[in-house]
Amino acid sequence: MHIAWLGKKSPFCGNVTYSREVTNMLLDRGYPVSFLHFAQEASHPERRDNWHLENGRWKIAGPGSSQMAASDLPFKADPAIATSMTQEVPLPCLYKSQIYTIPTLKSSKVLMQALRALRPDLVHASLTLSPLDFVLPEICEELNLPLVATFHPPFDRKLRNLTSGTQHLMYQIYAPFLANYDRVIVFSQIQKDLLVRLGVAAGRVAVIPNGVDVQKYSPGRSRLKAKLGADRIFVYQGRIATEKNVEAMLKGWKKARMGRDCRLLIVGDGPLAPTLQGFYGPEDGIVWLGFIGDEDKRIEILRGADVLILPSLVEGLSLSLLEAMACGVACIATDAGADGEVLEGGAGIVLKTQGVTTQLETLLPLFRDHPEFATLLGQKARERVLQRYTLDENITAMERLYAEVVREQRLSLSGRCS
Repeated sequence: MHIAWLGKKSPFCGNVTYSREVTNMLLDRGYPVSFLHFAQEASHPERRDNWHLENGRWKIAGPGSSQMAASDLPFKADPAIATSMTQEVPLPCLYKSQIYTIPTLKSSKVLMQALRALRPDLVHASLTLSPLDFVLPEICEELNLPLVATFHPPFDRKLRNLTSGTQHLMYQIYAPFLANYDRVIVFSQIQKDLLVRLGVAAGRVAVIPNGVDVQKYSPGRSRLKAKLGADRIFVYQGRIATEKNVEAMLKGWKKARMGRDCRLLIVGDGPLAPTLQGFYGPEDGIVWLGFIGDEDKRIEILRGADVLILPSLVEGLSLSLLEAMACGVACIATDAGADGEVLEGGAGIVLKTQGVTTQLETLLPLFRDHPEFATLLGQKARERVLQRYTLDENITAMERLYAEVVREQRLSLSGRCS
């Protein structure tokens, strides 16, 4: 089965990681996967994508490595080649961010030409919140191609603030168009219930959670504490943006007065980082590491950490949370999106999205003073991932869904011909 995957390669975000991990696993299982993604002009070096195909797998380019812009890569339109090889097809765009994408006017035409030449068995779109998402069902219907979407904008299960209200609006806008996709993949039952209430047929919505490679993300040795000279290490990993509620966490940390033997590591970057760094720094035991693209370094950080903190106001299903859990790290997260669902029943600590500062001021000293508590929660966290959130099971469920959708498409086409 040849799969045409439509997603993002940059800038780094959960959508990018999801596309890379899923397509790599599909490649490992022998599927030809053509990757269609948005790309800006190659004349702007800062816009170049930072991962590429190498030895049959998508790799993140490290510091100093050569990075080829998507538009530098030739698109081979020979169908005989296209159906036997992995292809990369750049789609022109005016702008792309971690949240949304603005394609050029000709992007839909380029997409249709590419799909017509590639002749895949199925199209899977990891939706990038772009206008192209709305016309994709029409394009695939014209080409008689079955279409699957992964819809993963963050949300809060309760309308408690302006940010969560905006995210619910996104679901309301998308629902009428998602109803035209053959299947829509979401990460939790909460998301499915929301889309069904908004008019998407229940049979078209499949719950396939985010998954993590539990061989790669696993407990192990780390020199992190020795490098930092710390007894306890707490970590935040994600964007430094309003919806992530990072300042509430920083205030809670500062008020808890964790002492000189504890560190809070901030892994990630975003629009609020420069401002927050001026108020919360080394004097408070806070270490700003910035964005870390090297996966091995991120794994070493998680293996050396005692606790992961995710204070988000809205979420989908945080891959950072699953990665930390798989590494045996105790996790504290708000009940935004599906994160509370992941940790419920003793696999971690679930916070309310409101009053994060006060909750952390009380909780953090407990983890500092009782390391055995963090150890126990870390064990339970890994057990939960092994039970429900492995990437291997995720891909197996996706394979079943692909086969079902392709079978339905063929039956539909044969019915039209008879």
